[in-house]
Amino acid sequence: MGKPTAQDLAAAAGVSLSTVDRVLNNRGGVSEDKERRVLEHARKLKIDRALNQRAARTLRIAVLLQSRANPFHAAVQDSFEAANRDFRQYNLQFQVHHIDPTRPAATVALINALSSRCDALVIVSPQNEDIAAALRAFGRNGKPVITLATDIRDAERYAYVGPDNRKAGRVAGDLMGRLLGGEGGEIVVISGMLSMIGHEEREMGFRAVLRERYPQCKVAEVLESMERGERAGDLVFNALKGNPRIRGIYNASAGARSVVSAMNALGRRNDIIFITHELTDERRQLMREGLIDAIIDQDPVLEVRAAVEALAAHFGRKDDPPVCLTTSIHIHMIENC
Repeated sequence: MGKPTAQDLAAAAGVSLSTVDRVLNNRGGVSEDKERRVLEHARKLKIDRALNQRAARTLRIAVLLQSRANPFHAAVQDSFEAANRDFRQYNLQFQVHHIDPTRPAATVALINALSSRCDALVIVSPQNEDIAAALRAFGRNGKPVITLATDIRDAERYAYVGPDNRKAGRVAGDLMGRLLGGEGGEIVVISGMLSMIGHEEREMGFRAVLRERYPQCKVAEVLESMERGERAGDLVFNALKGNPRIRGIYNASAGARSVVSAMNALGRRNDIIFITHELTDERRQLMREGLIDAIIDQDPVLEVRAAVEALAAHFGRKDDPPVCLTTSIHIHMIENC
């Protein structure tokens, strides 16, 4: 068989020769569906000009995150902004919008407003029926929705990208049980928001491991910081002051510095096991100072890359989607931080 021609490509993609010419020469004026089909079949036919072809139409992707006050969300924002530079061949333009997880009505209004301006949406949000309904409406015209880091039930999303949060909680529980040792003790769990499925799953996994393998360890309280770092410190301070039997703190959300400050204020720095998530620069330093015992990191850079590639594949701008959208977790302790 000879080298494939533009006519072969037009027949395979079900479009005209002029459409093929417009796509391969970046002249624009082609619908998203036809452009996707031409590029997809051009790659299948191994037409050289299409192998690294940059799609002509810019697709606008809205990314809904908390503000940069939350270190994890700051890292995710930085990674999406880097993706605008690093994945130019996909011609996906990511624009970050900050949302307040305690104001679901405002998030719903934003999703509705973005539905006419954006081609896809990525969101990190607590579970909420109205938000799920807004996401379903956004996706009714074939626009993909990706939930990132924490899923949203009944959103009919295109994909969830992120860690297995139940497994992450189980890892935290296993570390806590091992570090507390045979004596065990009482533990305070600080969740950002239990309405955030990822945090709910972490807490469930944490409890399950203690129940299965470390009966000498007991969860005394599960408290919600509402994703506010300073509140996490206040909750820990009050819990430690009221219960001298507490020997472990598992903080599944923001506020590592304020938790450390609470332990120091009560002179409990040296007799508490402290486990948390996300290896930020600040938490790395706290660990090196011996103030955090273990950090479970979900690698936001990898999560964003997987989301970008999933969207590129959906729009026909990449041959295959990522092999797995469930991203790995990593354990960091003082010797490898």
